[in-house]
Amino acid sequence: MAAEVTQILLNAQAVDGTVRKQAEESLKQYQEQNLSSFLLSLAGELANDEKPVESRKLAGLILKNALDAKEQHRKFELVQRWLSLDSAVKAQIKSCILKTLTSHAHDARSTASQVIAKLAGIELPHKQWPELIGALLSNIHQLPAHTKQATLETLGYICEEVSSDVVEQDHVNKILTAVVQGMNSSESNNDVRLAATRALYNALGFAQANFSNDMERDYIMRVVCEATLCPEVKIRQAAFECLVAISSTYYEKLAPYIQDIFNITAKAVKEDEEPVALQAIEFWSSICDEEIDILEEYGGDFTGDSDIPCFYFIKQALPVLVPMLLETLLKQEEDQDQDEGAWNIAMAGGTCLGLVARTVGDDIVPLVMPFVEENITKPEWRQREAATYAFGSILEGPSPDKLVPLVNIALNFMLTALMNDPNNHVKDTTAWTLGRMFEFLHGSTVETPIINQANCQQIINVLLQSMKDVPNVAEKACGALYFLAQGYEDMEPTPSPLTPFFQEIVQALLTVSHREDAGESRLRTAAYETLNEVVRCSTDETAPMVMQLVPLIMMELHQTLEAQKLTSDEREKQNEIQGLLCGCLQVIIQKLGSSEQIRYAFMQYADQMMGLFLRVFAIRSATAHEEAMLAIGALAYATGPDFVKYMSEFYKYLEMGLQNFEDYQVCAITVGVVGDICRALEAKILPYCDGIMTQLLKDLSSNQLHRSVKPPIFSCFGDIALAIGEHFEKYLMYAMPMLQSAAELSVHTSGVDDDMTEYTNSLRNGILEAYSGIFQGFKGSPKTQLLMPYAPHVLQFLDSLYMEKDMDEMVSKTAIGVLGDLADTLGGNAGPLIQQSVSSKDFLNECLSSDDHMIKESAEWAKLAITKAISF
Repeated sequence: MAAEVTQILLNAQAVDGTVRKQAEESLKQYQEQNLSSFLLSLAGELANDEKPVESRKLAGLILKNALDAKEQHRKFELVQRWLSLDSAVKAQIKSCILKTLTSHAHDARSTASQVIAKLAGIELPHKQWPELIGALLSNIHQLPAHTKQATLETLGYICEEVSSDVVEQDHVNKILTAVVQGMNSSESNNDVRLAATRALYNALGFAQANFSNDMERDYIMRVVCEATLCPEVKIRQAAFECLVAISSTYYEKLAPYIQDIFNITAKAVKEDEEPVALQAIEFWSSICDEEIDILEEYGGDFTGDSDIPCFYFIKQALPVLVPMLLETLLKQEEDQDQDEGAWNIAMAGGTCLGLVARTVGDDIVPLVMPFVEENITKPEWRQREAATYAFGSILEGPSPDKLVPLVNIALNFMLTALMNDPNNHVKDTTAWTLGRMFEFLHGSTVETPIINQANCQQIINVLLQSMKDVPNVAEKACGALYFLAQGYEDMEPTPSPLTPFFQEIVQALLTVSHREDAGESRLRTAAYETLNEVVRCSTDETAPMVMQLVPLIMMELHQTLEAQKLTSDEREKQNEIQGLLCGCLQVIIQKLGSSEQIRYAFMQYADQMMGLFLRVFAIRSATAHEEAMLAIGALAYATGPDFVKYMSEFYKYLEMGLQNFEDYQVCAITVGVVGDICRALEAKILPYCDGIMTQLLKDLSSNQLHRSVKPPIFSCFGDIALAIGEHFEKYLMYAMPMLQSAAELSVHTSGVDDDMTEYTNSLRNGILEAYSGIFQGFKGSPKTQLLMPYAPHVLQFLDSLYMEKDMDEMVSKTAIGVLGDLADTLGGNAGPLIQQSVSSKDFLNECLSSDDHMIKESAEWAKLAITKAISF
């Protein structure tokens, strides 16, 4: 087999499907029969300069895929499999791949770089292959250019693959030295310079110590800034990418360089090619992101609690930065509105301008308004569009006091432009700007309303008229209407100013959803999202009109289910429409299910709706499934105990959803719907609990399920326990150990990244909600003593959470609630345990004096329960 491997690899890329399939089958068999020999022959193929580049490249790719996978559980299996191979075989494979870095074939070298990085990602954390970095660096200075390029590329990939704590500082220093030397203008080979610049981008996270040393940092910054002036465009682009990464990783170290960086970026934005100019603008967007975060977290005052002071780079650069960004707005492309993924200088400049407005607030207004006033009426469309875009960009950030007078003047002008401007780009941006006016300056929080009885009708007429325009303009008009409706949601004066137009608005949106071209520019989705928002924010007066929508939307859903013999494109469109219609019904159910006067009449449709949702499940489409599942959750909430009549038919789909590991969002939503059904049915859910609990426990012990589904599963335990009370007894021996081991895992995670912290807090919250539901479910039952053996564990968990000091508000509120539930349910038996607990008293006092009124309220309730339990 090993001898024929070249031919098989070539056949696996053949045009003829039969040949290709046969080759893929042979490779699969070879891998299953003798993994070591399979990997060795792939490594040999990749390293052999006599072989065709095509077979070498595929050999490397298969090798890489044998070491890594996207799914966590698969990745774990592959890592274990590699680690358990014979060490002599592994050494041979590694030596072949390292040798490939000297090959003259670029594709072979590049593939080898990626394979080495994957192997480093597996071995370095296990303290294996310690000689790797040394071997790569040993002779980098006297290597031929192509090998030097491949070695630098490899170092870059390794830095991307492994975390900085597995590479010792001495190696980090040497990697950075090699990389920065490779970037230097004295390096004559552009391929080497490019590989070095890209490698630095990946290595920046390792350079903490080097960036803290003034001399080393100065040197790195100098080389990066020089590289932004290199004659080769790809190197300039990569150098600016490094600057963007430095701006977010080492913001606090930038002050000495910021003036030079401004000059370099300004020159690039004005004169350089688009990929380079885009990165130069991105640098300033990134600085805005940093400063917005710092200012949001610490307000304007930097007392001792801020880790990083705000340097106000944006505020200082305003007089030169804003004119530079305004210039970019005039560089629009002719067809930018048609292409959804379009990104160009003008868009990047406008986005950055919006971030600047959020960073500096009122200060931006006097710098932008002269540009707007000067260009808004010019005959050239680019100037009108740029002026409109500039105005729209600064509507979030400055205070309403500053903006409302300007918006009052501009509103009429914009409505006229949206109707009459001859240019579609101008209309597109005008509709977007109106949407931003309504999003940020209209609603219960703004003291002076920009919309009144006088202009409301005109606004609606113009928006409804614009929904007949080309798809991209119509889509933005829908968006503006969305925010218009949303702004009236919390306003007191019922009737809402939209009430008289309700019928007309709904009709217009339904018409848009049926347009032939509704598939372009997300138009159909925008129409339904807006319809949903208009329904969600409507008042009781319009409930009868919302009711008229029900048979209409059900009819449309029915029609999509009847469609026969579709092409795959038609099927995709049909699945999308089904999802949108189910989403629309969900909003209607929530609205009418809670309306006193109309609820009874509305419930006449429940059976038909449920029938349609069940038919949607029969079609295999994840999007439609999610939406139908959510709609059923809303229906359960609205029908309450009566929902039981649907359970026998619905149950199999519920189970399918809980087993859906591939589309984990469907699984997560199904878990949430189980909670809705528990709240609706209470004890009537009992007959289905064995099946549901079995599936949930299976989900938790599977390593295939995405981790984000686990917290909702735990809180679902709480929902089930609350619904069935003491009948939860038979699940305690399975659920409690799961909760305990998850609780232990969730405690010691300090010093990890933000994503992990957020996940850990949601996991803790799920576990606490489970405990809370279980304690409350057993309250007042003769079986409460069954919970006693678990109480010390729960208290220990609460203690360790308090000691870690990294709970968010949500977790604090749930945690203090659990302490109260435990005292409330176990009464006198809990008293001594609580008194022995290390931190209960401190935790309670801390929550009692919290600024967060939700935490304070929970704590006051817990205090009563604990006092009662202790005085027993």
